[in-house]
Amino acid sequence: MDVDIYGHVNNVQYLSYFDTAVNAWYVENGLLDPVKSSQIFLVVETGCHYFAELTFPSSVAAGLKIEKLGSSSVVFRVGLFSGEDTATAAHGRFVHVHVDRASRRPAPMDETKRRTLAALMD
Repeated sequence: MDVDIYGHVNNVQYLSYFDTAVNAWYVENGLLDPVKSSQIFLVVETGCHYFAELTFPSSVAAGLKIEKLGSSSVVFRVGLFSGEDTATAAHGRFVHVHVDRASRRPAPMDETKRRTLAALMD
């Protein structure tokens, strides 16, 4: 499933890479426990611009920055890099809304989360 009939990583996998990179960053920075957090982040929008092919089995790295931080939403920009390449293979936009886990309704982020997220802004 990762590699398509053209021999490169399938386009839909790029969105999976975005999701993995952003959620791993949340976990590493103490903003999310995927099992126990009472508030979680849900994707409401995503998109990708492709510049170069990613191929298997090359490694893929992701760079993150935040474009916009709202009271209950965050817009990430994600760059995907192939192996040791310094030019991005793809740029992505990944929009999350911070919600109550039970109700799935938007919930304002506390100041600690906002401060941690703001560190990724220009």
